[in-house]
Amino acid sequence: MNNIELDERGLLLPCPQCGQRNRMNYERLERSFRCGKCHSELRGPGESLRVKTEALFNALTSRAALPVLVDFWAEWCGPCKMAAPEFDKVAAEGAGQWLVAKVNVEELPGLAQQFRVSNIPTLALFQAGREVARQSGAMPAKAIRQFIQQNQSAGAAYESHR
Repeated sequence: MNNIELDERGLLLPCPQCGQRNRMNYERLERSFRCGKCHSELRGPGESLRVKTEALFNALTSRAALPVLVDFWAEWCGPCKMAAPEFDKVAAEGAGQWLVAKVNVEELPGLAQQFRVSNIPTLALFQAGREVARQSGAMPAKAIRQFIQQNQSAGAAYESHR
């Protein structure tokens, strides 16, 4: 899928100039980053992030300074396969504004159960560890972007009242 990895503290990605691995802390994702070796500016990820464990999902969704759009999907699901390139477009267009994460419900059934995902694909928008919106079914990139933009304000309003 990509060469960006998640760990408990942030995103690990290579510098496009020198190849040095750098960590972008979840809490600082809205800020600019520079490579620790060559000092080139690093952009936020413009691709979907594959979530491999429940702990990484929890760290990402609870600590990310940016909204996180989660695609709950499965390998065998036809509509999920159709929607995958649309999610990739949204991830590329939203670099630095939001993150797109992919959760395979067969690899992480506990998350699917925890969030009561009964249909796939299901997309859920998280802000500050809280699910602020959900939609089931495959959608084109334009509709996914609208979903994010319409529901970001709901998450921001929630945060301002905490």
